[in-house]
Amino acid sequence: MSRRGISMKANKGFTLIELIVGMIVFSIAVVLLSSVLLPQSDHAANTLQRVRATELAQSVLNEIWGKGFDDNTPINGVPACGSPAGVACGSNIGPDSGESRNDFDDVDDYDGLNQDSLMLNSTVTYASNYPNYQFLVSVSYIDANHKLIAVVVTTPAGEPIAFNAVRSNY
Repeated sequence: MSRRGISMKANKGFTLIELIVGMIVFSIAVVLLSSVLLPQSDHAANTLQRVRATELAQSVLNEIWGKGFDDNTPINGVPACGSPAGVACGSNIGPDSGESRNDFDDVDDYDGLNQDSLMLNSTVTYASNYPNYQFLVSVSYIDANHKLIAVVVTTPAGEPIAFNAVRSNY
């Protein structure tokens, strides 16, 4: 109705109580979202670091896998060293004396390879291409015909990830 010819319209707006309840609901939603989303972003970063660590280890293992079992193994691997038709296998683990990174020709030469080593056919170290990553290759005999190749890559977050392969004398 109208009072003195002026129509009265209902006031539209929020009461103080409605505003306070709205702010409380909004703040609870923000807290819940931030507690769910922030850990997810950390998880995504860790996943990317793990992928890079796997990439690094796989590239090193692929290179090692293409080398001979031993210094005394012929180029095509036949006859295998230590076999009745072959020569004796060497017992030396690690690079041969005077052997540079580009001269690694058998699996055990890679023992001790790390992030400060030069990449194959390069003057660049692994550390320059994989900053803040650390890795170490160790090679050991399991028995006379098998060597264990262990590559441990440590991500920038400090998470060590181990990759192992067994190379057989065939």
